[in-house]
Amino acid sequence: MKYENTTYAEFIERPNRFVAYVKLDGKVEKVHVKNTGRCNELLLPGSDVVLVKTGNPLRKTQYDLVAVHKAGLGWVNIDSQAPNQVLKEWLNSSPALFENITLLKPEYTYGKSRIDFYLECGSRKVLIEVKGCTLEIDGVGYFPDAPTERGVRHLYELAEAAEKGYECYLAFVIAIPGVRKVLPNVKTHPEFGIAFEAAMKAGVKVLYLPCNVMPDELCIDTEHITCKRFIG
Repeated sequence: MKYENTTYAEFIERPNRFVAYVKLDGKVEKVHVKNTGRCNELLLPGSDVVLVKTGNPLRKTQYDLVAVHKAGLGWVNIDSQAPNQVLKEWLNSSPALFENITLLKPEYTYGKSRIDFYLECGSRKVLIEVKGCTLEIDGVGYFPDAPTERGVRHLYELAEAAEKGYECYLAFVIAIPGVRKVLPNVKTHPEFGIAFEAAMKAGVKVLYLPCNVMPDELCIDTEHITCKRFIG
């Protein structure tokens, strides 16, 4: 995926989950943050950020903050809508893991949840739940960076579906350069780690999807995709 109408700014502060103040062309500008996670290790005063101009004069904020530069690492995409979009682009490219897709349906209702993608490949019935990873510690990605009851519910739904014969995946879209593995962030949300282990034991596979990250572009690095399953 590629952004249009991007510009650079300097991060100042984030008073709440939804908005931040940046310095743009020498002036302070209030912008929308397209990520409700904490991003504490990324959104530091003085950091370079990428903004997208919305072009909607009725909005209170004219810019969306979509990426931030982390010292010693590079650009990190924090747009929470981007992981689903880049995964859909990847699926539409007919990847070897999901050849001959005959049906691709986003936002598929299963149980009490909406799973990000349902697809059929011949007789295969596949559910994919997508999680964007933006937290990096010592070269390893961690998810979540804030407690997510919704994420826990999704894992148990996938576990149930796997036991009923669906082919289920938890897909981590890693929007951090050089990071190829994601671990459950049990320090921040122990319940997610418990649900993660339960899902894997039930047959849910984990897809690690590293990305090529640029200030105005994000795409899956197809050469470094890996898939993990439980071996007990």
